[in-house]
Amino acid sequence: MSAAVRSFFGRPIIIGGGIAGLLTALHLAPEPVLILSRTPLGSEASSAWAQGGLAGSLGDDDDPVLHLADTLAAGDGLCDAEIATRILHTAPNAIEALATLGVRFDRTPEGALRLGLEAAHGRRRIVHAGGDGSGREIMRALITAVRSTPSIVVVEGVEARRLAVEDNTVRGVWASCSMSPVFLGTGRVVLATGGIGGLFHDSTNPLGSCGQGVALAARAGAVLADLEFIQFHPTALDGHGRPMPLISEAVRGEGATIVDETGRRFLEDLHDAELAPRDVLTRAVWNHLANGHRVFLDARQRPGPEFERQFPTISSACRGVGINPVRDLIPIRPAQHYHMGGVAADGSGRTSVKGLWACGEVASTGLHGANRLASNSLTEAVVCARWVAESVAGSPIGVRTRLTAREIPSPDPISLRPLLSRSLGVERDGEILREAVSTLLPLAKRHDAASDPAAVGLMIAIAALQRRESRGAHYRTDFPDRAAIARRSRLTLDEALATARAFACSRTLEEVEQ
Repeated sequence: MSAAVRSFFGRPIIIGGGIAGLLTALHLAPEPVLILSRTPLGSEASSAWAQGGLAGSLGDDDDPVLHLADTLAAGDGLCDAEIATRILHTAPNAIEALATLGVRFDRTPEGALRLGLEAAHGRRRIVHAGGDGSGREIMRALITAVRSTPSIVVVEGVEARRLAVEDNTVRGVWASCSMSPVFLGTGRVVLATGGIGGLFHDSTNPLGSCGQGVALAARAGAVLADLEFIQFHPTALDGHGRPMPLISEAVRGEGATIVDETGRRFLEDLHDAELAPRDVLTRAVWNHLANGHRVFLDARQRPGPEFERQFPTISSACRGVGINPVRDLIPIRPAQHYHMGGVAADGSGRTSVKGLWACGEVASTGLHGANRLASNSLTEAVVCARWVAESVAGSPIGVRTRLTAREIPSPDPISLRPLLSRSLGVERDGEILREAVSTLLPLAKRHDAASDPAAVGLMIAIAALQRRESRGAHYRTDFPDRAAIARRSRLTLDEALATARAFACSRTLEEVEQ
């Protein structure tokens, strides 16, 4: 790679090889673009694991206004209504455009898109590809398109470690590969690195996704938003494997029920029961487990014999642990699934650092608010990738700076997972959060493999402490009620470190959390 580094100077650099990154590169064509992917394309991207598909108002009985209403309701007062309106009105055309790139969507015998139902949606509006293999099929098509586009260079096995920033402006990327660290000079960088699942013991995401994009942006001085809002999926396959296989919400959309070891549907008193918003359902399952019960998904009657045809990926995961979904109950428990927070980004993906954009799960656009509506995430990535590309293409190339390569450790969160899982889980408590902050502060300031994951965890913990209410996916046992005024959170790494140091100096909780 070192021989070709000079030829890459000045090109837009996209960090991440999931749907958001690949689509942004395709929309930038024919401008030369460099994609940095830590692993071979498609091997560890959360996008490839997505089961639920894309949400869009494509049915005859649907409309973007109805989709918006469901999104705002799920977001629990924190959605940016303007950006949500723009994204959801664009969604139907953006989804259909994927077919022109070779995505094989599921269709009816008449050729119309087959639409599924998921929790908190008032209409059938989920578009699938390959049943529960939507992400895998979309990635297949996009990888094929990227490989055949001459203007896109994909460099696999290279990990971005730091952004070079001068005067709040991006100047390049320090990266690491098998041979040696390298510096890539550019004034245009797009973060498309996915989520934070690797910070948790129980997650449905690749363990290698540990908030690298959030860390890159934070170390560069960018503003982060809504970090405390982490969605836990209520139905992950409860077994020994990690990451945990997801049992898609679409299974419940087809009629599967949730029961305990006695066979009782303990959610019957919950509004919408199995199709309640994810945060509500997750807490109900979590508390039933905490009370000593086991929890199962019962798909024996519905979808019943159709299970394997409709959900081949889930069926394979179940059979891998000796469960036949047509005959057996499926043991489930909540697991970390999606991060609504991330790098604060506007409608074009621009961040607070000049020359830095964010797209996909790493970005916080305001679409999801306090609780993501099912299947809106892939939709957001698909829609916003075009807007990000248009913004990048219209921006100056920037100075081609050459800096000495730096050796920066690869992030490894394994030592932090017990702490972060306990303090930042389904239910939070102020005392436990304060203990986490005290532990994470010195780790975040070190220069080792745990420092970046510790910095991300520290910022999330500070944001969770400062939100003295329960809203959406953020639930404080010591502040169980929702505040009267809804507000999004904003935080930089310097602010988080200062707040953490205030704890260390024994300032009162009231001074710190205001």
